[in-house]
Amino acid sequence: MTTQAMLAHLDVKLLMWNMRRKIDPDPMPRRRSVIQIIYRDMPPATRNWWLIVEPNKDADLCSVDPGYDVDLYITTDLRTMTEVWMGYSAIAAAVEDGRLSLVGDRELERTFHTWLGASRYASLEKCVA
Repeated sequence: MTTQAMLAHLDVKLLMWNMRRKIDPDPMPRRRSVIQIIYRDMPPATRNWWLIVEPNKDADLCSVDPGYDVDLYITTDLRTMTEVWMGYSAIAAAVEDGRLSLVGDRELERTFHTWLGASRYASLEKCVA
């Protein structure tokens, strides 16, 4: 499947579930961290997602506000986050050109690329049509 074909079939629920599974809590602060991801291009019902990461636990994923203070806000669009997740776009490039915004806890911002993880396909050679 080509890059364009892959990016034509985006699914926010699948992306978020996969991201939740690959979060690495080790480079994160040794406390509960709450990350809100805001997909500005999605309808209200699927626009906001929360990842709750605690030491020595699997990350939780919520599509309804869990009621905790948010440590890091990530604002983007579904295509950009998918490109980052799949390894088609670098985080730094997405931030630099305004497609991805990180606001909040400086340590979480600085280490985002280490704890986010990536799709298992991110390291594979990309097909370009």
